[in-house]
Amino acid sequence: MIIDTTEVQDINSFSRLESLKEVYGIIWVLIPILTLVLGITIGVLVIVWLEREISAGIQQRIGPEYAGPLGVLQALADGTKLLFKENLIPSRGNIRLFSIGPSISVISILVSYLVIPFGYNFVLADLNIGVFLWIAISSIAPIGLLMSGYGSNNKYSFLGGLRAAAQSISYEIPLTLCVLSISLLSNSLSTVDIVDAQSKYGFWGWNLWRQPIGFLVFLISSLAECERLPFDLPEAEEELVAGYQTEYSGIKFGLFYVASYLNLLVSSLFVTVLYLGGWNISIPYIFISELFEINKTCGVFGTTIGIFITLAKTYLFLFVSITTRWTLPRLRMDQLLNLGWKFLLPISLGNLLLTTSFRLFSL
Repeated sequence: MIIDTTEVQDINSFSRLESLKEVYGIIWVLIPILTLVLGITIGVLVIVWLEREISAGIQQRIGPEYAGPLGVLQALADGTKLLFKENLIPSRGNIRLFSIGPSISVISILVSYLVIPFGYNFVLADLNIGVFLWIAISSIAPIGLLMSGYGSNNKYSFLGGLRAAAQSISYEIPLTLCVLSISLLSNSLSTVDIVDAQSKYGFWGWNLWRQPIGFLVFLISSLAECERLPFDLPEAEEELVAGYQTEYSGIKFGLFYVASYLNLLVSSLFVTVLYLGGWNISIPYIFISELFEINKTCGVFGTTIGIFITLAKTYLFLFVSITTRWTLPRLRMDQLLNLGWKFLLPISLGNLLLTTSFRLFSL
């Protein structure tokens, strides 16, 4: 049997071309993911800097000012310090659970960013169950905290992990009921459809005006989910010895704080998407109607405008949450559970029943 050399060369060149196409395909899949991760990292650094500056202003003291201009590199310096510090592991603890716990907390929150629309057609995954995917994924984070507390072989850490799990369960249910009310109003569970449903009347089309009770419940529940003051009992240093973080040091200790700020950022983004109109320009539709088409007609410019509007609304909510941290006193554990089960749960259930009744009467 005679094999033509040109045919062999053609086959080799074709196989190389196919392998190059596969490599390019993998690269084009990774570029949006890496871009999102880079943007999230920068956003967390900005939040840390803003929290230090705002808290310094509220307490009438000087904030960070030496690490970079206006202290903008202070958070990066703290992360670098934690990266090079010694990583201690308890000798009698469960090393696997101790090591996996912080990673589960961070990864479960990072996955939630997949369904957040930052602009028109600027979302990594537009799923039909986007908001419930966020709730399901974020429910995994307390498991990481519980694993960390149990793997430390420390009774204080274990109690801190149990407190974190109890707090998350208490406030996850009212938050889910508020999200279900929004999905009933929008006839969809997709985050993109929820934003589109609010874009008809501009500022007055926000779900904030149609769901004011749900907005307040969602606001309180999201602060409790992020373990922010006045709901930071799982990691309160004075009475809980830092909770589940007692035995951690170095970069693993830093991962818990990264997870906390990642959760705060994703909660603020979902407040913007669910209640504040997302990327839409908040001008009444009656006066300037053509501005509502800017995201659809101007390509890159419209997408940039949408991202800027989304981030502006998000950081406005972040300012409120940071100010709340330095304004209200911390609750006791019994007060925290009573607020979640005796007040927020019945209110969110009543809000859902009212929303369902209005939807049935409007059909």
